[in-house]
Amino acid sequence: MQGSANLNVMIKAARKAGRSLVKDFREVENLQVGTKGPGDFVSRADRAAEDIIRAELMEARPNYGWLGEESGETKGTDPTRRWIVDPLDGTTNYLHGMPHWAVSIALEHKGEVVSGVIYDPAKDELFVAEKGAGAWLGDRNRLRVSGRTAMHEAVFATGIPFAASKYLPATLRDLGRLSPACAGVRRWGAAALDLAYVAAGRYDGYWERGLHPWDIAAGILIVREAGGFVQPIREGQSLLEDGHLVAGSGAIFERFADVIRTRD
Repeated sequence: MQGSANLNVMIKAARKAGRSLVKDFREVENLQVGTKGPGDFVSRADRAAEDIIRAELMEARPNYGWLGEESGETKGTDPTRRWIVDPLDGTTNYLHGMPHWAVSIALEHKGEVVSGVIYDPAKDELFVAEKGAGAWLGDRNRLRVSGRTAMHEAVFATGIPFAASKYLPATLRDLGRLSPACAGVRRWGAAALDLAYVAAGRYDGYWERGLHPWDIAAGILIVREAGGFVQPIREGQSLLEDGHLVAGSGAIFERFADVIRTRD
C-alpha cells in the first residue's frame, strides 16, 4: 500500500511505541512472579508509549489537535484535524502477561476519521486504512471482511464488562440471545484488535457498549475500508461520542445487528 505522508507518520509512531511496549512487556512477565503487582509499572509503560507517539505526531504536524487516553484533549491551531490515540489498548492483557494488545492511532478531519493504524507489536501485525484506499495488513495484503453467510457458522467478539459496569446486564442478555445462534463468541480484551479482526475476516462481527473514541476510531475506518459495516447500536447515536457499536461483514450484518438491537 502506498500511504499518504500522514499515514506514514502514524505507522512510524505506532512501531516506535510498540518497540517500547514490547521491551517493557518482558519486564511485566517477570514482575508477575513477585509479590508486588506490576500495575504501576504498566501505567508508566502506557504513559511512555503515549509520549513517544505524541512526540512523533506533533513534530510532524504541530498544528493538529490531540485526543489521547492518558493525556486528554488539546486543541490544535488547525481546528479541522485531530489525532486520536490509544497507546495501549488491552491494558489488562498486558498487565497479566498475555500477548494480545495494540497501539491505535487515528486521524480525524472535519469530524470524520480519514486514516487509521492498529499495530499489534507482540505479533508484529500492522492493520492500516485510509478513506477510499482500502484496508491492509502490512504493505501487501488487502483486508476483506468475512464472506460467511450462515449465522451458525459465524464467530463473534465482544467485551464483557466488569461486575460494577452498568452495561453488564445488557451484555449478558446479548450473549443469551446470540450464543445459541452462532458458532461462538470470543472475549479477547482489546477493542481495537476486535475491530481489526473483523476487517481481516477472522471475526464475522463485533459489538460492545461504553467504549471511548481512542478505543475505536482507527478500527471503525479499517472495518469500513475492508468492506464491512459499523453502526451505532441505537439509531441516532454518535459512534465516537457514545461508544456503543455493532460491526460486521455485509453478508451477515443485518441479522447480527438485529439480535443485538432487540430490546436494547
